[in-house]
Amino acid sequence: MSFFKKLKEKFVKGPESEEEKEEQQVHETEDSDDREDSLESDAPLSDSADPEVTDLQGETEIPETEDSLDGEDAAEPEVEEEESVESSVFDDDEENVVARDESMTEDDHLESHEEDEKVSIASKFKMGLAKTRNSFSTKINDLVARYRTVDEDFFEELEEVLISADVGVTTVMEMIEELEMEVKRRNVQDPQKVKEIISEKLVEIYYGDDRAEEIEGLNENPDGLTVYLFVGVNGVGKTTTIGKLAHRLKSEGKNVTLAAGDTFRAGAIEQLEEWGKRVGVNVTKHSEGSDPAAVIYDGIQSAKSKNADVLICDTAGRLQNKVNLMNELSKVKRVIEREVPGAPHEVLLVLDATTGQNAMSQAKTFSEATDVSGIVLSKLDGTAKGGIVLAIRNELEIPVKLVGLGEKVTDLEAFDAHAFVYGLFADMIEEYEEEEELS
Repeated sequence: MSFFKKLKEKFVKGPESEEEKEEQQVHETEDSDDREDSLESDAPLSDSADPEVTDLQGETEIPETEDSLDGEDAAEPEVEEEESVESSVFDDDEENVVARDESMTEDDHLESHEEDEKVSIASKFKMGLAKTRNSFSTKINDLVARYRTVDEDFFEELEEVLISADVGVTTVMEMIEELEMEVKRRNVQDPQKVKEIISEKLVEIYYGDDRAEEIEGLNENPDGLTVYLFVGVNGVGKTTTIGKLAHRLKSEGKNVTLAAGDTFRAGAIEQLEEWGKRVGVNVTKHSEGSDPAAVIYDGIQSAKSKNADVLICDTAGRLQNKVNLMNELSKVKRVIEREVPGAPHEVLLVLDATTGQNAMSQAKTFSEATDVSGIVLSKLDGTAKGGIVLAIRNELEIPVKLVGLGEKVTDLEAFDAHAFVYGLFADMIEEYEEEEELS
């Protein structure tokens, strides 16, 4: 089976369009109504009749962008009614779960949920990578159209295309070498066929020698409190990302609390507290200028007293003096390790995807200051150079754990290399399917 076809089957449920799906749902509803009318005329109503099945994909939007909530000089966001936010974010899911068909078995529920999740992830990566895909696809298609056969000149131009997408020079050199070997091995002469090999190699380069389950998803503490430590410079979307992750974890049924350890930047504490109100989680804070380690210590004690599942710790993002940064982060880590053995379970570095190679230099600096276990790429939807994902993973050997694919509170997604490549090649995959059907 071709790699494009594998991606299509993995992330797209069925060949029909959205309009066809909606039309099918309407027909199913009408058929159901007809059956109910027939039952009413022939037999008394039963109390065990199946409830109406409702949509499981409601989303709530928080209007502020990452820039507006996380910039160093950003104004304090307006306070919304906590009850209205919580009800709109969480109540819909509860009602929809209750309304599902009682005749379904537990395995049916699980399979249906997994299918819905795959479709949702595919659509989010496709929309979130629109800028990168449009730029990348256009250049690849132009390149392929100019060549009738795959030769050295073709690979030289392909190299430039990949570098322009911020894949990184080192990564591109490695990828071109592997592409040339694979093209020779498969005896590929048609440039159109190279598109699929490129997508396959991008996934292979991202995972390297690691298995997907080893580097994807956040580590958790199975025996108690899980602690996530967030680091990153000011303005990259750190506070927003923490708020979105808190919402994500809470929607999974976890008891979450936050610690406002960024006591240096003006407004940082208030912004995190506002996110806590929006999401409905507790925030431990001290006054501005306080010792960050003391805030984290109190946050741990508060989380323990509340039987919290997850504590998310914010930290200062200044880079003016790397020595002070290293000392501060080291002190915070020592406090966490002493109070919760084995913690922090993740040290997550937030990077702004729109800054391209500048994000790479930040990653190197923070990697020297503390043991970064994962990257969170914010604002991936705002850049045409999404290839930075591969550069970070390949050159720094740090996996990307989460990506920001939009401004909504639900637009923080766990990174999946296959979903990323699907979002990058979605248009080409659709063209490939059309060509397959015609042939």
